Amino acid sequence: MSRFLYTLLLWLLLPWALLHLLWRARRQPEYLRHWGERFGGYAARPGSGKPLIWLHAVSVGETRAAQPLVALLRSRWPQHRILFTHMTPTGRQTSEEIFGADAGVERVYLPYDYPWAMRRFLRHFRPAIGIVMETELWPNLIATCHDAGIPLLLVNARLSEKSARRYARFPGLTRQALRGLAAIAAQGAEDAARLGELGAVEVRISGNMKFDIEPPPQQLQLGAALREGWGGGARLVLLAASTRDGEEALLLDAFIKQTIRDRDLLLVIVPRHPQRFDEVASLVASRGLRLQRRSEATAETAALRPETQVLLGDSMGEMFAYYAASDIAFIGGSLLDYGSQNLIEACAVGVPLLLGPSTYNFAEAADAALTCGAARRIEDASGIMAAAAELFGDAAARKRMGEAGKAFAAQHRGASRRMLELVEKFLVKRV
Repeated sequence: MSRFLYTLLLWLLLPWALLHLLWRARRQPEYLRHWGERFGGYAARPGSGKPLIWLHAVSVGETRAAQPLVALLRSRWPQHRILFTHMTPTGRQTSEEIFGADAGVERVYLPYDYPWAMRRFLRHFRPAIGIVMETELWPNLIATCHDAGIPLLLVNARLSEKSARRYARFPGLTRQALRGLAAIAAQGAEDAARLGELGAVEVRISGNMKFDIEPPPQQLQLGAALREGWGGGARLVLLAASTRDGEEALLLDAFIKQTIRDRDLLLVIVPRHPQRFDEVASLVASRGLRLQRRSEATAETAALRPETQVLLGDSMGEMFAYYAASDIAFIGGSLLDYGSQNLIEACAVGVPLLLGPSTYNFAEAADAALTCGAARRIEDASGIMAAAAELFGDAAARKRMGEAGKAFAAQHRGASRRMLELVEKFLVKRV
């Protein structure tokens, strides 16, 4: 497929894109806001005349992963502003939570990949450099940046076998896009090899920036307060973190069988997407389980009701606290074929991990965590509950797994500094 045919296809899909926004807005009304930005229209003028570093982080995971790099960029280039672009409201909200009202950090939506929309975006903000997080290959964006003389870097790049097969269906378009990038920094050797097979000329291996996110002390303190409110050590806590659609039902059914044998077990479920909070609450209620919501708390240490069996983590920005408050964590997105959510944060906190069979989004990290003893791989929901029950009865094993996770996370830090060095090579030329 040529870029011309790709752009023509985008035009044909425009009605679907608008309907998709409306459909997503049923659950998440924030999708109705800032529509003009989706097509390169920005009401607010850029800030001061300071030069601008632009980072594209499509959603929550990429935004959090960029946090250490942003800190380094601001320390090295204090005269620059930072612009975040996102594609999802949750990504935008995460940026607001992390950086607050900081005048040096702005955030907007990146336009859909129409050439004219991308030109409007670049003319409006005039970035000195663009940094795209992980696996966002937009052919028209890349070509427009190249034509404008703006270096565009793909950093913290990851490419699973599944994604590589999808890109390989359009070899010419993919090769042209990859070669239009100024530089590519991959998370691991397998990612670099797949990118090379698709046509990337030079790919360096820089590690995974997610390892550089250390647990904030205030989140660890909150975790300790939550655990105290949940009964301290009197109840065993299994966390199902960042669960995806279909996984909660399987876990709840397995949990019901397990609680017949262990009535002191508390299951904490934190869905990956906030628009699913009510849906998951309904799943719990439909099974006759007694539910309590995190949002019901009037204080950080609000006590758990004695009869509560399932706690719904319907809050944002507290995942480190949930890990710190738990005895064992199952990483969502790995039980069904979603490729797993981020397991590195749990390792950094030092909580033992249970992983399902699907971990292709974090393949190297998952394999390393399993090898070092920080995690165990389980094939189904019943196995997860059985493994949790075994670990609940073995405090020494939980401690070993937690310490292995902390050591594993510490060992792999440093990717953000390597990314800074890469950015610097291009940014100094434009100052």
